[in-house]
Amino acid sequence: MFIDEIRLQTNFSNEYPYTLPVVQALSKNSLKLNQPISFFAGENGSGKSTLLEAIAISFGMNPEGGTKNFNFSTYDSHSELHEFLTLVRKGLIPKVSFFLRAENYYNLASEVEELGLSTYYGKTALHKMSHGEGMLSIISNRFGPNGLYILDEPESGLSVSRQMTLLREILLLSKQNCQFLIATHSPVLLAAPGVTIFDSNNEMKKIDYQTTDAYKDMKLFLDNPERMTFYLEQE
Repeated sequence: MFIDEIRLQTNFSNEYPYTLPVVQALSKNSLKLNQPISFFAGENGSGKSTLLEAIAISFGMNPEGGTKNFNFSTYDSHSELHEFLTLVRKGLIPKVSFFLRAENYYNLASEVEELGLSTYYGKTALHKMSHGEGMLSIISNRFGPNGLYILDEPESGLSVSRQMTLLREILLLSKQNCQFLIATHSPVLLAAPGVTIFDSNNEMKKIDYQTTDAYKDMKLFLDNPERMTFYLEQE
Protein backbone atom coordinates (compact mmCIF):
# COMPACT_ATOMS: atom_id res chain seq x y z
CA MET A 1 0.00 0.00 0.00
CA PHE A 2 1.26 3.46 -0.89
CA ILE A 3 -1.40 4.88 1.44
CA ASP A 4 -2.18 2.76 4.50
CA GLU A 5 -4.55 5.03 6.35
CA ILE A 6 -6.41 8.31 5.94
CA ARG A 7 -6.88 10.51 8.99
CA LEU A 8 -8.69 13.81 9.39
CA GLN A 9 -8.15 16.50 11.97
CA THR A 10 -11.28 17.57 13.82
CA ASN A 11 -10.54 21.25 14.47
CA PHE A 12 -12.40 22.61 11.45
CA SER A 13 -15.52 24.69 10.91
CA ASN A 14 -19.16 23.64 10.54
CA GLU A 15 -19.32 24.81 6.96
CA TYR A 16 -18.86 23.08 3.60
CA PRO A 17 -17.08 20.73 2.99
CA TYR A 18 -16.95 19.71 6.64
CA THR A 19 -20.69 19.12 6.76
CA LEU A 20 -20.49 16.40 4.10
CA PRO A 21 -21.38 12.92 5.41
CA VAL A 22 -18.05 11.46 4.29
CA VAL A 23 -16.07 14.16 6.05
CA GLN A 24 -18.15 13.89 9.22
CA ALA A 25 -17.56 10.13 9.27
CA LEU A 26 -13.83 10.50 8.72
CA SER A 27 -13.58 12.99 11.56
CA LYS A 28 -14.76 10.21 13.90
CA ASN A 29 -12.80 7.28 12.55
CA SER A 30 -9.85 7.02 10.21
CA LEU A 31 -9.97 4.86 7.08
CA LYS A 32 -7.58 1.93 7.05
CA LEU A 33 -6.70 0.75 3.55
CA ASN A 34 -5.59 -2.88 3.47
CA GLN A 35 -6.58 -3.98 -0.04
CA PRO A 36 -5.11 -2.94 -3.41
CA ILE A 37 -8.57 -1.68 -4.46
CA SER A 38 -10.73 0.52 -2.24
CA PHE A 39 -14.13 1.69 -3.45
CA PHE A 40 -16.14 4.64 -2.16
CA ALA A 41 -19.80 3.94 -2.92
CA GLY A 42 -22.94 5.91 -2.12
CA GLU A 43 -25.32 8.61 -3.21
CA ASN A 44 -24.49 11.86 -4.97
CA GLY A 45 -23.63 14.66 -2.60
CA SER A 46 -22.19 12.47 0.14
CA GLY A 47 -18.69 13.81 -0.44
CA LYS A 48 -16.89 10.95 -2.22
CA SER A 49 -15.40 13.14 -4.95
CA THR A 50 -14.44 15.86 -2.48
CA LEU A 51 -12.55 13.32 -0.39
CA LEU A 52 -10.73 11.80 -3.36
CA GLU A 53 -9.76 15.27 -4.53
CA ALA A 54 -8.32 16.08 -1.10
CA ILE A 55 -6.38 12.79 -1.02
CA ALA A 56 -4.92 13.48 -4.47
CA ILE A 57 -3.85 17.01 -3.51
CA SER A 58 -2.33 15.74 -0.25
CA PHE A 59 -0.28 13.27 -2.27
CA GLY A 60 0.99 16.08 -4.49
CA MET A 61 -1.22 15.59 -7.54
CA ASN A 62 -2.91 18.30 -9.57
CA PRO A 63 -6.44 19.10 -8.26
CA GLU A 64 -7.89 18.93 -11.78
CA GLY A 65 -6.28 15.60 -12.63
CA GLY A 66 -3.21 14.06 -14.16
CA THR A 67 0.17 13.22 -12.67
CA LYS A 68 2.31 15.21 -10.26
CA ASN A 69 3.87 16.89 -13.28
CA PHE A 70 0.56 18.43 -14.40
CA ASN A 71 -0.10 21.91 -13.07
CA PHE A 72 -2.90 23.21 -15.31
CA SER A 73 -5.80 25.03 -13.69
CA THR A 74 -8.99 26.18 -15.36
CA TYR A 75 -11.01 26.97 -12.23
CA ASP A 76 -9.91 26.58 -8.61
CA SER A 77 -12.96 24.79 -7.26
CA HIS A 78 -11.21 22.41 -4.87
CA SER A 79 -11.85 22.73 -1.16
CA GLU A 80 -9.34 23.22 1.63
CA LEU A 81 -10.06 19.74 3.00
CA HIS A 82 -6.60 18.51 2.02
CA GLU A 83 -5.10 20.86 4.63
CA PHE A 84 -6.69 18.75 7.37
CA LEU A 85 -5.87 15.32 5.94
CA THR A 86 -3.02 13.09 7.02
CA LEU A 87 -2.00 10.23 4.74
CA VAL A 88 -0.28 7.49 6.70
CA ARG A 89 2.43 5.91 4.57
CA LYS A 90 5.34 3.51 4.99
CA GLY A 91 7.60 5.50 2.72
CA LEU A 92 6.90 3.53 -0.45
CA ILE A 93 6.96 5.74 -3.53
CA PRO A 94 4.81 4.79 -6.53
CA LYS A 95 6.46 4.69 -9.92
CA VAL A 96 3.35 6.33 -11.37
CA SER A 97 0.61 8.33 -9.68
CA PHE A 98 -2.45 9.60 -11.51
CA PHE A 99 -5.65 11.39 -10.52
CA LEU A 100 -8.40 10.82 -13.06
CA ARG A 101 -11.71 12.60 -12.62
CA ALA A 102 -14.51 12.27 -15.15
CA GLU A 103 -15.70 15.86 -14.89
CA ASN A 104 -12.29 17.24 -15.89
CA TYR A 105 -11.62 14.90 -18.81
CA TYR A 106 -11.85 17.66 -21.45
CA ASN A 107 -9.38 19.90 -19.58
CA LEU A 108 -6.97 17.00 -19.07
CA ALA A 109 -7.14 16.10 -22.76
CA SER A 110 -6.42 19.73 -23.67
CA GLU A 111 -3.39 19.82 -21.38
CA VAL A 112 -2.03 16.58 -22.83
CA GLU A 113 -2.32 18.07 -26.32
CA GLU A 114 -0.82 21.41 -25.23
CA LEU A 115 2.22 19.66 -23.74
CA GLY A 116 2.71 17.52 -26.84
CA LEU A 117 2.17 14.28 -24.93
CA SER A 118 -0.61 12.82 -27.07
CA THR A 119 1.49 9.88 -28.27
CA TYR A 120 1.89 8.70 -24.67
CA TYR A 121 -1.88 8.40 -24.28
CA GLY A 122 -2.69 6.28 -27.33
CA LYS A 123 -2.56 6.21 -31.10
CA THR A 124 -5.48 8.63 -31.39
CA ALA A 125 -5.59 12.07 -29.79
CA LEU A 126 -7.84 12.16 -26.75
CA HIS A 127 -9.97 14.95 -28.23
CA LYS A 128 -10.70 12.75 -31.25
CA MET A 129 -12.18 9.98 -29.12
CA SER A 130 -15.42 9.79 -27.19
CA HIS A 131 -15.26 10.56 -23.49
CA GLY A 132 -15.47 6.89 -22.55
CA GLU A 133 -12.92 5.71 -25.10
CA GLY A 134 -10.57 8.48 -24.03
CA MET A 135 -10.81 7.45 -20.37
CA LEU A 136 -9.98 3.86 -21.30
CA SER A 137 -7.09 5.02 -23.49
CA ILE A 138 -5.58 6.97 -20.60
CA ILE A 139 -5.79 3.96 -18.30
CA SER A 140 -4.49 1.40 -20.81
CA ASN A 141 -1.61 3.61 -22.02
CA ARG A 142 -0.52 5.60 -18.96
CA PHE A 143 -1.23 3.26 -16.06
CA GLY A 144 1.45 0.71 -15.26
CA PRO A 145 2.88 -1.44 -12.45
CA ASN A 146 3.78 0.04 -9.05
CA GLY A 147 1.29 2.87 -9.36
CA LEU A 148 -1.15 4.81 -7.20
CA TYR A 149 -4.36 5.62 -9.06
CA ILE A 150 -7.17 7.79 -7.75
CA LEU A 151 -10.25 7.54 -9.98
CA ASP A 152 -13.40 9.62 -9.62
CA GLU A 153 -16.34 7.93 -11.39
CA PRO A 154 -14.18 6.40 -14.15
CA GLU A 155 -17.25 4.60 -15.54
CA SER A 156 -18.61 7.90 -16.86
CA GLY A 157 -19.28 7.63 -20.59
CA LEU A 158 -18.66 3.87 -20.69
CA SER A 159 -21.13 1.26 -21.88
CA VAL A 160 -21.64 -1.81 -19.70
CA SER A 161 -19.26 -3.85 -21.86
CA ARG A 162 -16.62 -1.11 -21.66
CA GLN A 163 -17.06 -0.98 -17.90
CA MET A 164 -16.14 -4.66 -17.93
CA THR A 165 -13.04 -3.79 -19.94
CA LEU A 166 -12.17 -1.14 -17.37
CA LEU A 167 -12.71 -3.64 -14.56
CA ARG A 168 -10.32 -6.06 -16.25
CA GLU A 169 -7.63 -3.36 -16.51
CA ILE A 170 -8.03 -2.45 -12.83
CA LEU A 171 -7.86 -6.08 -11.70
CA LEU A 172 -4.74 -6.79 -13.78
CA LEU A 173 -2.96 -3.71 -12.43
CA SER A 174 -3.97 -4.49 -8.85
CA LYS A 175 -1.88 -7.65 -9.16
CA GLN A 176 1.14 -5.60 -10.23
CA ASN A 177 1.73 -3.69 -7.00
CA CYS A 178 -0.84 -0.99 -7.77
CA GLN A 179 -3.23 0.68 -5.39
CA PHE A 180 -6.59 2.11 -6.46
CA LEU A 181 -8.92 4.51 -4.67
CA ILE A 182 -12.13 4.72 -6.67
CA ALA A 183 -15.41 6.59 -6.24
CA THR A 184 -18.09 4.90 -8.32
CA HIS A 185 -21.79 4.24 -8.87
CA SER A 186 -21.09 1.29 -11.15
CA PRO A 187 -22.38 -2.14 -10.01
CA VAL A 188 -19.99 -3.61 -12.58
CA LEU A 189 -16.85 -2.12 -11.01
CA LEU A 190 -18.05 -2.78 -7.47
CA ALA A 191 -18.24 -6.50 -8.30
CA ALA A 192 -14.44 -6.75 -8.25
CA PRO A 193 -13.35 -9.58 -5.91
CA GLY A 194 -11.23 -9.04 -2.83
CA VAL A 195 -11.84 -5.30 -2.53
CA THR A 196 -12.86 -2.96 0.26
CA ILE A 197 -16.10 -1.02 -0.25
CA PHE A 198 -16.73 1.98 1.99
CA ASP A 199 -20.37 3.10 2.24
CA SER A 200 -20.48 6.91 2.08
CA ASN A 201 -24.15 6.77 3.13
CA ASN A 202 -23.37 5.01 6.39
CA GLU A 203 -20.35 6.57 8.11
CA MET A 204 -17.91 5.00 5.66
CA LYS A 205 -18.49 1.55 7.08
CA LYS A 206 -17.21 -1.44 5.13
CA ILE A 207 -19.97 -3.26 3.28
CA ASP A 208 -20.36 -6.23 0.94
CA TYR A 209 -21.08 -5.87 -2.75
CA GLN A 210 -24.67 -7.06 -2.52
CA THR A 211 -25.53 -4.49 0.13
CA THR A 212 -24.41 -1.50 -1.94
CA ASP A 213 -27.14 0.78 -3.25
CA ALA A 214 -25.74 0.42 -6.75
CA TYR A 215 -26.25 -3.34 -6.70
CA LYS A 216 -29.63 -3.33 -4.95
CA ASP A 217 -31.11 -0.59 -7.13
CA MET A 218 -29.88 -2.15 -10.37
CA LYS A 219 -31.08 -5.63 -9.36
CA LEU A 220 -34.46 -4.26 -8.36
CA PHE A 221 -34.81 -2.60 -11.74
CA LEU A 222 -33.55 -5.49 -13.88
CA ASP A 223 -35.61 -8.09 -12.03
CA ASN A 224 -38.78 -6.35 -13.17
CA PRO A 225 -38.25 -3.25 -15.33
CA GLU A 226 -41.93 -3.06 -16.28
CA ARG A 227 -43.00 -2.78 -12.65
CA MET A 228 -40.29 -0.22 -11.88
CA THR A 229 -41.15 2.02 -14.83
CA PHE A 230 -44.84 1.79 -13.85
CA TYR A 231 -44.08 3.04 -10.34
CA LEU A 232 -41.76 5.73 -11.64
CA GLU A 233 -44.53 7.06 -13.88
CA GLN A 234 -46.86 7.34 -10.89
CA GLU A 235 -44.58 9.77 -9.03
